[in-house]
Amino acid sequence: MNITELQQIDAAHHLHPFTNQADINRKGTRVISHAEGAYIFEANGHKLLDGMSGLWCCNLGYTQPRINQAIAAQLEELPYYNTFFQCTHPRAAELAKAISDRAPEHLNRVFFTNSGSEANDSVIRLIHRYWDGKGHPQRKAIIARQNAYHGSTIGGASLGGMGFMHEQFETLGNIHHIAQPYWYGANTELSPEEFGLYTARELEKKIQELGEDKVAAFIAEPIQGAGGVIIPPDSYWPEIQRICDRYGILLVVDEVIFGFGRTGHWFASQFYNISPDFIIFAKGVTNGFQPLGGVMVSDRVSDVLLSHSNDLAHGFTYSGHPVACAAALTTLEILSEGYIDKVRTELTQAMEDYWLALADHPLVGEARCKGLVGALELVKDKSSRERFAGNGRAGTVCRDSSLQSGLVMRATGDTMIIAPPFILDRSHVKDLTERAWQALDLAQAQLR
Repeated sequence: MNITELQQIDAAHHLHPFTNQADINRKGTRVISHAEGAYIFEANGHKLLDGMSGLWCCNLGYTQPRINQAIAAQLEELPYYNTFFQCTHPRAAELAKAISDRAPEHLNRVFFTNSGSEANDSVIRLIHRYWDGKGHPQRKAIIARQNAYHGSTIGGASLGGMGFMHEQFETLGNIHHIAQPYWYGANTELSPEEFGLYTARELEKKIQELGEDKVAAFIAEPIQGAGGVIIPPDSYWPEIQRICDRYGILLVVDEVIFGFGRTGHWFASQFYNISPDFIIFAKGVTNGFQPLGGVMVSDRVSDVLLSHSNDLAHGFTYSGHPVACAAALTTLEILSEGYIDKVRTELTQAMEDYWLALADHPLVGEARCKGLVGALELVKDKSSRERFAGNGRAGTVCRDSSLQSGLVMRATGDTMIIAPPFILDRSHVKDLTERAWQALDLAQAQLR
């Protein structure tokens, strides 16, 4: 089929996620035909450097024959079996151990799901079961952050703090939100370190407001991803850990984006020296080649879960799917071959050398990065941080300009974000930032 025919079929039959369907049908869907390494290709032949690793997941790029071979071999050996009813299979058991071996040492059990959204739904159930087992069934309140993203199921979207999502359904009533550690967006007179402490202590205020005997857990991304790559000040996470420890509430770290190497450590919890009770993972665990997610469970929580005399009434048909687990095992093997060290050293330095220099562009109020993620704040006036009119129009213009420049950048409001694959080298990062500068120039011409 030609591009027009594919667009017509897509418009007639395909409902897209997070998309204005009428708008995309009017414009015509962008058809991605194939990919190679760190590049994707549109059906019209346009080549794009993928600065978002797919959807934060293809961390090893699109060309990994060993993962393909592992998937094919598993389809021949055992294409499917479930992990219900006292059954397992080799790949699920092996993967649970492989993930535990790479995680903080107190996290030694894994509950498998198919996505990060399902994993966040599952953690709500596991939190409640923990407190039931502890004899505190009244501890049901979960505290999360504004502008956080924890998936798009009812539970995941309720945990998330994005208002435009909450307008479209009725959220769960036991979830409460506090401010995010977004120093630049707050435009405050506090220093970053003072602001980090201030926003962290919002958690303590909310616990006291709800009643500490009612609060079950706090959930947060180590760095907010879809919210705009919000990197917390260095003072933030130590204070959050102190508060969770003081009040005895469970700490859930959503590492769907940052697990498996994006900060230069296997998990961002290790990077920030956090001691979570649960780690949520997905995306990069299979390099995006198969759907797989899960919840890592700490020993203190596992001990309580194992003490229950009745079954855990929760699970999914494809929990621990053998083909997905085979893809994940090979992905972890490849990541172990120097890629995470490369992110921590070469690529982190390249981002600091090249990406942060984009702050000199007239359109950029702040450039920030951590490990292999980055963000640009688009502003009309640098000194006042005044935004452009139009509620995200600048970001939309810059996103479209970046595609013209051969680069996939994502717009979150008027914040541009990237999360490129680990297979890049310094020259690729330099090329990426040069394309980003070109996109900024094109966007500036349209906006001004």
